[in-house]
Amino acid sequence: MAGTLTETFYISHGSPTLSIDETLPASHFLKKFRETTFAQTPSAILVISGHYDTDKPTVNVVSGPNDTIYDFYGFPKQMYEIKYPAPGAPELAKRVKELLMGSGIEQVNEEKGRGLDHGTWVPLRLMYPDADIPVCQLSVQSNKNAEYHYKMGKALAPLKEEGVLIMGSGAAVHNLRTLRQSKSIAPWALEFDTWIKDALLDGRFDDVNEFEVKAPHAKLAHPYPDHFYPLHVAMGAAGEKAKAELIHNSWDLSTLSYSSYKFTSA
Repeated sequence: MAGTLTETFYISHGSPTLSIDETLPASHFLKKFRETTFAQTPSAILVISGHYDTDKPTVNVVSGPNDTIYDFYGFPKQMYEIKYPAPGAPELAKRVKELLMGSGIEQVNEEKGRGLDHGTWVPLRLMYPDADIPVCQLSVQSNKNAEYHYKMGKALAPLKEEGVLIMGSGAAVHNLRTLRQSKSIAPWALEFDTWIKDALLDGRFDDVNEFEVKAPHAKLAHPYPDHFYPLHVAMGAAGEKAKAELIHNSWDLSTLSYSSYKFTSA
């Protein structure tokens, strides 16, 4: 069993094609994740995915292998043939619910039998290809704010002592309407991405929690916050004095940022 973990992560999973496109630098980063970034083997993995968005916090409860959810359309056939049957983590789901309700959240729902969406299996398939570590998902609430998700992360912090890897999965810049076939980075997207990097590395977590009013082009970078709130959960779970580190940075389609971060508890 894994010992106490001190790290949490925010991984930008970008496009579903990350699962098959080896020309993307982010693919190579994730394949070498255990070699270069995080060598410990967690007891289980809790993923807060931008593709699991509900009114109330919800955990998926799966007793056997997780199903693979293909929550996208119009992509190459081979992507719909990929399987990632990682074991479910019903005890972790129960523990997550217990911690969140203990923090003052009145209602935490269970969704029995729901598998893993591509915000979870796409990066995990590259990071942990053997699919042998139990995985549980926790939803975001796009009807809430960043501070709410930060506090959610703080409530989940004890999981690190139990060897659970807490991982937010989204995209540092995520506006599908602005994507285009270009190798140049849109200036507004780079400005937002750089502001977030500087704020995190400077430890200005309060500013990141207020990104919608403090970051440049925030609404353009995230018309909907579902892919950004997982960062706030990972940040909160690391603690107020945690150190943030940019562990990967690359771009695709002009405005899709793969910036990913590690948060190390003090």
